[in-house]
Order: sequence, then structure tokens, then C-alpha cells
Amino acid sequence: MAVRNTHVRLSGSIDHENITHFRWVEEESSKTGSIAKASLVEWIDIQGGRAYVGSPNGRADVGVIRPQGRVPYLRTYADGEWNNNLLSLPRF
Repeated sequence: MAVRNTHVRLSGSIDHENITHFRWVEEESSKTGSIAKASLVEWIDIQGGRAYVGSPNGRADVGVIRPQGRVPYLRTYADGEWNNNLLSLPRF
């Protein structure tokens, strides 16, 4: 299953590491929900879940960044580069 991230919640400055929660939609079932960053990191990294930003035809995949000595966080990866699509999402 893949989910499309639609919104983010931040705590503090506008930085990927400060995203605390995500809203998502599962396109096939139209199911929606929200999830804490740590839970989404685990779902992608350990459970093999897939998340993206954009549409099914033009999307940027969400991946886990694991900086040494810091808490893992999420960023999007498209066209061979890590980018800031998550920070462009509306806030909730």
C-alpha cells in the first residue's frame, strides 16, 4: 500500500527535522488519516510502507534520512535528488 502525504504539521522552524505529523490519503480506498513522524518513519523503514507527495503519475517518493546522532526524519526523493516537497505541503 502507498499513501500520498497531503499536509504537514511543524514544531519550530520550517525544517524537515521539525515536521511532527503528516496527513495522508490512500488513493485506492480513499481512506485518510494522520500519523506522527516516528510512526511514519517506522512504517516506511521497518514495515516496508510507501509514501509519496504529488499525484500517482507525477510523484516524489518519501524516504527516511538517518543523520548520525540525531532523530530520523523524512524527505522526498525525485529526479535523483533529495528535495523539499514536504515543506511545500499545506499545514494542519
